[in-house]
Amino acid sequence: MKKWFTALPHHDYAQKFSFSVVYALLASISVNVFYQPGQIYSSGITGIAQILNTLSHNLFGLDIPVSLWLLLLNLPLFIFGWFAIGHKFTFFTGITVVLTSLFMQIMPEEVLSTDPIICAIFGGAVMGAGIGYALRNGLSSGGLDFVTIAMRKRTGRTIGSLSIFFNILIMAAAGVLFGWQYALYSAIAIFVSGKVTDAVYTKQKKMQVIVITRHPDRVIHNVQKSLRRGITIINEAEGAYNHDKQTVLLTVVTRYELPILRQAMKSADPKAFVSIADNVQILGHFYEEEL
Repeated sequence: MKKWFTALPHHDYAQKFSFSVVYALLASISVNVFYQPGQIYSSGITGIAQILNTLSHNLFGLDIPVSLWLLLLNLPLFIFGWFAIGHKFTFFTGITVVLTSLFMQIMPEEVLSTDPIICAIFGGAVMGAGIGYALRNGLSSGGLDFVTIAMRKRTGRTIGSLSIFFNILIMAAAGVLFGWQYALYSAIAIFVSGKVTDAVYTKQKKMQVIVITRHPDRVIHNVQKSLRRGITIINEAEGAYNHDKQTVLLTVVTRYELPILRQAMKSADPKAFVSIADNVQILGHFYEEEL
């Protein structure tokens, strides 16, 4: 732990902490302003914490807050994340979870609407934006994010689709315990949250890039200086119109890396022809930065 902690630049501490604060605020707004007033159950561990909060109140008369359940449920998953994903990622996720629990506890429940559909849509959108923002900046909301990230590395599926799959269980539990209308509203919130997460967390979206250039060496040098990506070279490609010889370069990048690629191409060969195919599926090894 000491090795990676001391190697991390000090300004990165402040950045990570600020990202944690933003997520904690968004998650607290989602739960306290939309989910709780609309009786909507969130995705992931937050949804399980809400269910346990309702059960403890209805069955035993104990008002154990959602924030406390959130902390308790995350403890075993921190251990899993420490060994399965990464130390730095788990450490800062722990800070994020503590801040989220604190903000949920101190932020008052402000009722903007009791319409469950409105609460589900806007609550899901705010929660999904928070989760995607956290993941995009190397953090996590904790809980099932540890499991979905580990599975994404093995299966290649998106974070949002995996979250939707796991959260079907939460939706079913809400339906059995509190009524199927709450399951349907919670399903809307979980679906919206998953889609917004995928829209914000662009590092998982892969794009195939084809470059036709007269200056392949310069393009390869600039791209690989900026990105850790392999490039396939096809020499002596012939154009059908002028029958001139050019070089075709093939690579795959993430949507998050696309602006970096554009800048590298602009400086290397602004006249190159570049074709980009969105959301391609990859079979085989594709390098992804460690969290």
